Amino acid sequence: MGKKTTVEALVEGGKASAGPPIGSSLGPLKVNIGQIVADINTKTKDFKGMKVPVKIIVDTEDKTYTIEIGTPPVSQLLFKEINLEKGSGEPHINKSGVISFEQVIKVAKMKSSALLVKSLKAAVKTILGSCQSAGILIDGKDAIEIIAEVDEGKYDDLIISEKTEPSEEKKKKLIGLSQELEVKKKTREKEKAAAKVAAEAEAAAKAAAGSATTPGTAPAAGAKSTTPEAGKTAAKPTAPAKK
Repeated sequence: MGKKTTVEALVEGGKASAGPPIGSSLGPLKVNIGQIVADINTKTKDFKGMKVPVKIIVDTEDKTYTIEIGTPPVSQLLFKEINLEKGSGEPHINKSGVISFEQVIKVAKMKSSALLVKSLKAAVKTILGSCQSAGILIDGKDAIEIIAEVDEGKYDDLIISEKTEPSEEKKKKLIGLSQELEVKKKTREKEKAAAKVAAEAEAAAKAAAGSATTPGTAPAAGAKSTTPEAGKTAAKPTAPAKK
């Protein structure tokens, strides 16, 4: 076994090419660049549309190689899967989106090598936890409810089959649920904006009322007034004495 060289690159899922930076970095190592690129694209095809970190470890003596594929964070994978820009800031009140259980399995498979779990079922539960944090419903249900059902074995057959695409019927249902959530989100945003305006107006009114009723400053106790007493006649100058 000879010396090993590692080449790192950031590629778009399923679209690596023999051009820079991969081709220019691997060229001097005299390896089959075309085959390496093909292997990378096979391993990253599930990350279509996302940038994926890749490590190519080459044995400089026998020209063998291994490819290590990194993965984006779970949240990014979930958002990408359901075309969501961001999660909910109030996951227990305001849901951000809806995903199918099959898509959860898909994300779990993508991240399984990076998660400290021993089975796909455990990986699925980890992804469900991320759904809960982001306010994402699974098949219209809260993630906590789905996790309990997973523990009961309700989804064992689906997990074992490793199915990653929902049926057309379920897709239509999820679209409807997503539209309902969007309406609720906008309503919630309007309510919060109105409440903020009302709170600011109330605070301003209280401040104005407090300023109007504040009494003037009274003179300190024992201080002498410099104002002449009303009605008091000023003393006349003394006339000169007659000789």
